Formats: sequence, C-alpha cells, structure tokens
Amino acid sequence: MKTAFARTSNVNAFAAAMTRLQNRQAGVPGMALVSGAPGLGKTRTAIWYAAQDSKVIYLRAKALMTPRGLLEELASELKAAPSRRAFELFINCRQKLKEIPGVMILVDEVDYLFHDVRMIDTLRDLHDDSGAAVVMLGMDAIDRKLSQHQHLYDRFAEVVKFRELSATDVKTVFDQLCDVRLSDDAVRLVHQDAKRFRQIVRWLYKAEAVARANSLKEITADKLGGMK
Repeated sequence: MKTAFARTSNVNAFAAAMTRLQNRQAGVPGMALVSGAPGLGKTRTAIWYAAQDSKVIYLRAKALMTPRGLLEELASELKAAPSRRAFELFINCRQKLKEIPGVMILVDEVDYLFHDVRMIDTLRDLHDDSGAAVVMLGMDAIDRKLSQHQHLYDRFAEVVKFRELSATDVKTVFDQLCDVRLSDDAVRLVHQDAKRFRQIVRWLYKAEAVARANSLKEITADKLGGMK
C-alpha cells in the first residue's frame, strides 16, 4: 500500500470549506461543522489537513475531558503559558491565538464534549474573542445536537457532511493507494460491498495479497469475488 493520501470527494469538500473559512471576509463567522458516520475518513482528513499548515491545530476530544483539560491541550499546542486555573489558561490561549493570523483549531470527536456544555461554549468564546477559526468534527447526530444551541449554530459559516463513497471514490482510493491496478468490474464489485474508507482499505490489502500470490499487475472482479 502506498503512503499517499487519497483525495476523495469528501476530502475535496472538506478542503474547499476550510479554504473558504480561512479566506473569509471580516465580519463573517469563522466556525465550521463537519459531521458523518464512522469510517468515512473524517479524522484521517483532519490530521492530513493539519499536517499541511503549521497554523492549523488538531485536537482530539476525549470522553473524560474537562474544560481545563481541553484548554491545557490547546495551550500545549500553542506553547502558551500553563496555569492551574482554567480561566487563566483561557486568557493565555486567547492571547496566543490573537498573535497568529489565520490560525485554525480542528476539534475532533467533539461529541465527547457534550457532557459539559461549558466546553462547547469555551470553543465559541475562543473564536469570538480571538477571531481564530474553530472547526468541530463529530458523528452524524452532532448536527442535530448543535442545532439546539442556536447561539453557537449561527456561527457555522461552513457545514460539511461526509457521505458514503461513490464508485468514483473507490477507484480514486485504489488508484492513489494500491500497488496493483483494479479493473473497472473489480471497482464495481468493491463498491457494492464497501462505501466507507475503512472498508475499502480492507479490500485494498486483500487485492494486494492476491496480486502478490499470483504475480498479477491487475486484479479483476473474478479474482476478488470470494474475498468478502
């Protein structure tokens, strides 16, 4: 399997939304919501995007996270002064964010933050006070949950929905990541069974194994037919 990053339609939609967010005009809210079912590549896309730009900070929320824990992780990424008090951490992070034009915070697994609404409000406050872009990534239901917080939902200038991958996406993944070619009928076969990135990667590994075992440069549907 190649180490490249596959640019699926979901990835392209995400990247386009982030570009619009970073290039927004003054007065336009700088928050975005990214949602979708597990396995569609949200986390992988966010990590890839953050790796392209030192001004993009990737944070992963955790089940037991507290407001101070969230701010401590952000402070560490920003190299802001530490503090034992949550509000002082907030002030330190806010100041650092103001010093970095174009900074963006990606918060993955944001569903975990809903056990304490103060954490959601803290992200909104950081955006409002510093002007930094804040992107929340979560599961399908996150859109409905956040729509109940109208004061926050109104700030989403971009809303991106990760969807099941198309046959074209499947071909893109194999073309960019697989060490062996897939025929068109093999692509159709894979797409019938796999519409999420994680599922497609399993087929990719299997296709490469069959190719190695049989010294093949191209895999056809009949070679993959018994691989489910």
